[in-house]
Amino acid sequence: MLFEKTYGIDLGSSSVKVYSLIRNKSYLEKNMIASKGRRIIAVGNEAYEMFEKAPVGISVTSPMSFGMIANLELQEIVLYSMMRRIDKILGIGSVMYFAVPLDMTAIEKRAYYQVANGHWLRKNRVYMVESPIADAIAMGVDIEKNEGSMIVNIGAQTTRFSIITGGKIIISRKIPIGGRQMNEAICSEVRKRYNLQIGTRTGKRLKIVMGRLSDQRKEARKVVGIDSVSGLPREEIISAYVVNDGIMNCVNEIAAEMKTFLERTPPQITYHVAKEGIYLTGGSTRVPYIDQYLASYTGFAFNLSPLYENSAVTGLEKIMKNRELRKWAQPIKQRKL
Repeated sequence: MLFEKTYGIDLGSSSVKVYSLIRNKSYLEKNMIASKGRRIIAVGNEAYEMFEKAPVGISVTSPMSFGMIANLELQEIVLYSMMRRIDKILGIGSVMYFAVPLDMTAIEKRAYYQVANGHWLRKNRVYMVESPIADAIAMGVDIEKNEGSMIVNIGAQTTRFSIITGGKIIISRKIPIGGRQMNEAICSEVRKRYNLQIGTRTGKRLKIVMGRLSDQRKEARKVVGIDSVSGLPREEIISAYVVNDGIMNCVNEIAAEMKTFLERTPPQITYHVAKEGIYLTGGSTRVPYIDQYLASYTGFAFNLSPLYENSAVTGLEKIMKNRELRKWAQPIKQRKL
């Protein structure tokens, strides 16, 4: 169709990324929704502003959990709200390319189809692209003429390792460690060292400002939290070393799992992975020097992507623009699920 609207969509545990082909622009919004009973109060970035601040009775949650759709109805509301901000007149019969996890069941596939064809979004054609394939395309990996490439995506709640060779993902593993676990680990370290309770949003700010896995500086930041003993608000100066200890606890787990994954990979493929380096992407790779830290732990070189959390949606953009790449997108129809 001449005016057919096409979108690339990556539903993440932290944020929703949408690329509009007709506008040639990507959009990013927090994947959160604030509700009171059945009444929706705020969606997206507005809901995130209420996170850990909302009064009793108002729930602020993410419809995604560990990379999978946890609440179908709320996820559709978040996506519909975001699509309306991009295009006020959505029309009927758009084409939607979704970056999806590997090895989904028929029920999980139906969930993605229902998000695009539910109460608000209707009569849309749905295509699914496996997330590691989208990441690889975004980073310029030649998937077909490939003797062995490793893609590592450190997201908000999960880290995924995938080996691509001969146009296929031959081995993949997902572990429940990501940016949110890093934030929680920082909160835990602050609680142990200072007897101070802080929220995960404060933990995230400390991670962004002071998190450095190498070349650590003598930095400190003042934060406000709740005293664990008295239960009253208290100010405390937090050292960068405490923040980095929390981050390292998670990164060391990721590095150990990665090393085990590489040891179980066939040696002829591992040779090619070592030759070209491991491709590293995901929103949680914004922590400075994370590639160097993982390289020193595993002994492999790393290619850090500058796309971060936009990696998968950039891969979808390339697939939508290049007919030759569209073979990696599989159409999903309701009757076939």
